Amino acid sequence: MTGPAERLGRADLHIHTLASDGTAGIEAVLDHVEHRTDLDVIAITDHERIDAALAGRSMARDRGLRAEVIIGEEVTTLGGHLLALFIDRSIRPYRPLRATILAVHDAGGLAIPAHPLVPYPLCAQGWMLRRLLDDPDPRAHPDGLETFNPTSLGKPWHRRVVRFADQHGLARLGNSDAHALDAIATGWTTFPGTTAADLRQAIDSRATDHGGAFHGTAGQFGTFGQQLRKRSRDVRDEVAGRVRRDGTGRDHGYPGGRFRPPRFEAVNGADVGTVEVVATVELGGAVGDVTTVVELGGAVVDVATGEGGRR
Repeated sequence: MTGPAERLGRADLHIHTLASDGTAGIEAVLDHVEHRTDLDVIAITDHERIDAALAGRSMARDRGLRAEVIIGEEVTTLGGHLLALFIDRSIRPYRPLRATILAVHDAGGLAIPAHPLVPYPLCAQGWMLRRLLDDPDPRAHPDGLETFNPTSLGKPWHRRVVRFADQHGLARLGNSDAHALDAIATGWTTFPGTTAADLRQAIDSRATDHGGAFHGTAGQFGTFGQQLRKRSRDVRDEVAGRVRRDGTGRDHGYPGGRFRPPRFEAVNGADVGTVEVVATVELGGAVGDVTTVVELGGAVVDVATGEGGRR
């Protein structure tokens, strides 16, 4: 007699927050995932920064939430956007795709090209991926492809991406690429098990699959409007903080995220240290580097080099 089918875990590994170009803070994201989805694992993948992901993981653990949070980042490379998952440090952007994949693997992570094969500069092209897969160094190979992305970038090329992944033996991953709360879990990855460790093993063994529903055009215009309003608030808050000289700025979406430098304040009496992240912000056409500080567990770690110590 055959028992009931084993439930597959679900993960959404491409979520943005206020720390980059998303429109919701970490607390809202965690609450939405806990009460409005059946996700077992999420990855916070802000552009060129991991401070919100680190804060989210700490907050989810402290609150005993169902879904595990893994550290991720959407890294801009010269060959398109790359999801860096399970990393232990931030990945330097604006380098060749091959060099970035090597850096992700050196940081203990998995490298997944985001919304690939779309004829757009932010997307890895087929010839680039074939060259990487033929590279004699296996560390230069991507670990899978984002085969389902429900946005306007993903929909027209979905079947082509799935064929490419299957032809080249790459793990299939589905994600929401969410920039607003209601988009979370509109795309997902299924995997045997329910934990982040199970998910990583499934990606390594090519045992994942994708699912989801494509967005309507109207919904995406609504998100774009939210992003424009967020950008206006960011500029206003950064300028106001500098004028007042009160050590505040735009909201990065987690407790302590308005401080300059931003610093996540751990709760429950945890020992507090810092993790530094260099992020790029735009203020009315001016671009500058801001050192972001996340307070976690007493260790001081330079995420660019991985070197650490104590205060």
